[in-house]
Amino acid sequence: MEIQQFYYDNKIVKKFLYATMFWGIVGMSVGLLLAFMFMFPNLTDGISWLSFGRLRPLHTNAVIFAFVGNAIFAGVYYSTQRLLKARMFSDFLSNFNFWGWQAIIVAAAITLPLGYTSTKEYAELEWPIDIAITLVWVAFGVNLIGTMLKRRQRHLYVAIWFYLATFVTVAVLHIFNNLELPVSALKSYSVYAGVQDALVQWWYGHNAVAFFLTTPFLGLMYYFVPKAANRPIYSYRLSIVHFWSLIFIYIWAGPHHLLYSALPDWAQNLGVAFSVMLIAPSWGGMINGLLTLRGAWDKVRTDPILKFMVVAITGYGMATFEGPMLSLKNVNAIAHFSDWIIAHVHVGALAWNGFLTFGMIYWLVPKMTKTRLYSQGLANFHFWIGTLGIILYTLPMYVAGFTQALMWKEFNPDGTLVYGNFLETVNEIMPMYWMRAIGGSLYIIGACTMIYNVVVTIRSGSKVEDELAEAPALAKVSKKRTAGETLHTWIERKPIQLTILATIAILIGGIVQIVPTLLIKSNIPTITSVKPYTPLELEGRDLYIREGCVSCHSQMVRPFRSEVERYGEYAKAGEFVYDHPFLWGSKRTGPDLLRVGGKYSDNWHLNHMYDPQTTSSGSIMPSYKWLVRNRHDRSDIQDKMRAMVTLGVPYTEEEIENAEQLMDEQASKIEQNLYSDPDFAKSYEADKKTAGENGEEFVEMKDREIVALIAYLQRLGTDIKIKETDEVISQN
Repeated sequence: MEIQQFYYDNKIVKKFLYATMFWGIVGMSVGLLLAFMFMFPNLTDGISWLSFGRLRPLHTNAVIFAFVGNAIFAGVYYSTQRLLKARMFSDFLSNFNFWGWQAIIVAAAITLPLGYTSTKEYAELEWPIDIAITLVWVAFGVNLIGTMLKRRQRHLYVAIWFYLATFVTVAVLHIFNNLELPVSALKSYSVYAGVQDALVQWWYGHNAVAFFLTTPFLGLMYYFVPKAANRPIYSYRLSIVHFWSLIFIYIWAGPHHLLYSALPDWAQNLGVAFSVMLIAPSWGGMINGLLTLRGAWDKVRTDPILKFMVVAITGYGMATFEGPMLSLKNVNAIAHFSDWIIAHVHVGALAWNGFLTFGMIYWLVPKMTKTRLYSQGLANFHFWIGTLGIILYTLPMYVAGFTQALMWKEFNPDGTLVYGNFLETVNEIMPMYWMRAIGGSLYIIGACTMIYNVVVTIRSGSKVEDELAEAPALAKVSKKRTAGETLHTWIERKPIQLTILATIAILIGGIVQIVPTLLIKSNIPTITSVKPYTPLELEGRDLYIREGCVSCHSQMVRPFRSEVERYGEYAKAGEFVYDHPFLWGSKRTGPDLLRVGGKYSDNWHLNHMYDPQTTSSGSIMPSYKWLVRNRHDRSDIQDKMRAMVTLGVPYTEEEIENAEQLMDEQASKIEQNLYSDPDFAKSYEADKKTAGENGEEFVEMKDREIVALIAYLQRLGTDIKIKETDEVISQN
């Protein structure tokens, strides 16, 4: 038997590990800043690129794709080479993967604070960056599959199955969810509208959690937990059931994010059914991970690496029990839009992803630098302060979520809402926000402790070099099943067939859910009174998107007595047919805005954006003073309207040609409305006079960004009018 020598590429693993630690601190720090903004809403007053709405997607992208993404690549590149007994297929592709991914992260860190966003959850980056993500991800996949084809290990271990499913599914999700029509270099519109956009987005959003935050980490669990415990995986058969049932069922569960929304009931119910089924494979994986440690519990008590991994797997089990529970309609009716969801998400993020990453780093760094970890004591300190941080973060958020739900739904005996003012709920949960910030601070202190421990360890060890290895060449065997070989054992030595089968498994659910919603018109009933946005309203909507207002405000009134009483008539699918993208939201830090049109005066909206506390005492909304000062750039309006026509919005050529005039007319009316406030008129005229005396350019109020935003807000919910018979009629 020929023994071949080769070198494992450890340098690429080192690069991804260092990037993991760096971006982890960056992403968590932005999250901590956001947590403190709940107590100090004007912490970054007047700095547009540091506003909550713009930083929130930066936090989620930095933690998910920069911190967790780099950790995935580090673990995959290390474990794949050893499981396949081969160096990665291409050093060029490995390095292209690394530097391309870092360039994408930097691009996100620049564009998101500047307001360039598609506003779709976990997919906020604009179209040129989406293309770059596709190229880098394909390079990763080619490198992964190419390594499998030149492997020296016949059978593909379970971790490889999960890596393959991750590559295939994330590629499919990313491409279909990010189909968008470019308007300019950093502006695009989703090709889907309203209900269809919502379904595709949460098919992506839920499965981004499933196939970016879960399946690759399950692969890492199947490799690093047995390595750290020095024990084989508990059950090979359970791993087979776990893998195939998980990837098939997971892809169906996306609609559970849209329960009681305008999504058709059949799609909602399908999501609920598969979400409930999901608990079986999820807990199968958790059990397989924990029982791998049987007989090693004495080591768990003393080894901080195994402590991190045990809590990580336990956190996975908790999150994957809670997910199906939250998918039950009666539970979802309470939890959705509340801080309960924030707690649920962070159990997975902080415990499952964070702690498994920390355990992997503590295991990998000493091994790659050929030394011992500098301090077990510091690692144990990190474990305990990190665990305390998770508890102090999540428990208050659960309490906040229950408090919100109970207060939002409570009625007086006479049928009126007990807490009619939304801010009463906000004030009640402020102590919980303080505790969350303290918990997040402890978690980051733990992460910084790890970095110090790792840096000292690296300095005391050897330089990370490519590692010499040897293994026998892979002997050729029949392509057909051999005597006594099970079907799955045969599949395990066929990477192409395994990839094809995994692709089929994940496509079935997506096709069944999405194709009918896109193609069957009866799923989205037409409401004749619903008209396209005027040019000024379209521009205002883009400003709403730019400022990230959807992070705190929903536009989806659910058919509950409490919501109809508080916000107005529940949402209809036909109301959103011209919404590219949809803006239903997923959290109510502030009230729902679907029916806000006409509820307040134009002056109220201006004052509310300039200084929210003057109109809503106790508000934790930050000010948006730049909207009141900035000249509004409307030069792209015709291109935007033509793009909308391409997407099916019925603008006429005359409307497009006269867009500037139409905007000026509507803006002038809003400006005149603002003059009805004597204080505004006096202040405005004084500013105009001062600018003239100083020789400065004075921007007319009708040309400012706030006017376009007011136009959009005053339009919301006014397309339909509900008679006592609940009949939808035209306003015309």
